[in-house]
Amino acid sequence: MLCSALSGKLGELPGSAVPSPLHPLRCIVTEKKNTLESRILHQARILGFNTAGITATVLPPEVEQGLRAFVAENRHGTMHWMEERITQRAQPAALWPEVQSVISLGLSYAPPSPDIAFTTLARPECGNISVYARNRDYHDVMKGMLKHLAQQVVKLGGEGTQVKVFVDTAPVAERDLAVAAGLGWRGKHGCVVSRRYGSWLFLGEIYTTLSLERLRAPLSPQPEQPGSSRPCRKSAPTTAPGRCGSCTRCLVSCPTDAFLEGGGMDARRCISYLTIEHEGPIPLELRPLMGNRIYGCDDCVAVCPWNRFAPPGQIAKLQSRPDRDTPLLADLARLDDAGFRRMFSGSPVKRIGRNRFIRNVLIAIGNSGLPALRPAAERLCRDPDATVAECARWAAGRLRAV
Repeated sequence: MLCSALSGKLGELPGSAVPSPLHPLRCIVTEKKNTLESRILHQARILGFNTAGITATVLPPEVEQGLRAFVAENRHGTMHWMEERITQRAQPAALWPEVQSVISLGLSYAPPSPDIAFTTLARPECGNISVYARNRDYHDVMKGMLKHLAQQVVKLGGEGTQVKVFVDTAPVAERDLAVAAGLGWRGKHGCVVSRRYGSWLFLGEIYTTLSLERLRAPLSPQPEQPGSSRPCRKSAPTTAPGRCGSCTRCLVSCPTDAFLEGGGMDARRCISYLTIEHEGPIPLELRPLMGNRIYGCDDCVAVCPWNRFAPPGQIAKLQSRPDRDTPLLADLARLDDAGFRRMFSGSPVKRIGRNRFIRNVLIAIGNSGLPALRPAAERLCRDPDATVAECARWAAGRLRAV
């Protein structure tokens, strides 16, 4: 999940007028009762999705143009998969010609307080893991929910109905589809922002052959952006007029200054990209800026004022585990491949593999300023993986100078 990354919603799920205590939803579209569309979204609410909308399959040409520019300028770094199937990503029908409608869904993983994202950053002996990765792999959790809903769509749609489900790993323009479906707007940090749930959202889609009526929230003028804004040299991108206002907190919060003038970002400087997607050594000039972030980064999301109003997510498997909140760097540095797999079984962290993870841990050790951690780095100076060994020498050298 890029720039949590490295993954909205104004549209609340139609259903009962009385919000559920577990899923505080409210009806946001005027709909005809007992229509196919309303029944589908009602099933989404029952399954636990926080927000959903239905949109057509044609996205503005700017979506594909933006993707091509991102790749042409090499801002995608080593994410070579982005170079492939750009048209399929930007246009659902290019990926699946039979698709007639897209059901876009949002699932909140909001922590009890946004401050949780920063607590471990103040403890240099610990490694900071992005909030979304502190429990079960959301890909698995959400895909299971999407499959259940897809079964209901087929049942409601009748004979001949076809569906395909996606969550993050397929060439799908998830954020653009979410905005088109009324789930929210694109914030200046690039994530989808919901008035009710902020930007702590996982996104998923169901492509279907059903020709459904578009159901989305009216993007009426929003109230004044909560909280005061801070001055920033960055100019506001055009993706969020009137909804983020003059607020620039996400832009100025980035530890590596990954956001560009006029909007957009350079993934090559994003800590979520560097710790999760980037292959090989991390550039020397960026390492000190990473602090103790060993998997992902929540800074630009956590500072968003809209997240102060977001109710905590209610899916137990996505709630933070205590042992993932403040893991000790010394313990993590001892993990071999088998130990890494055991510790992060069922977690999204497991996807990056032991070597990439230990590389990140060593950068955090080098940034810790704690001489007591130097032996942990020195033990890895002869690691079989060349990138790990180089990073261990870098970390040990940093701590010798303390």
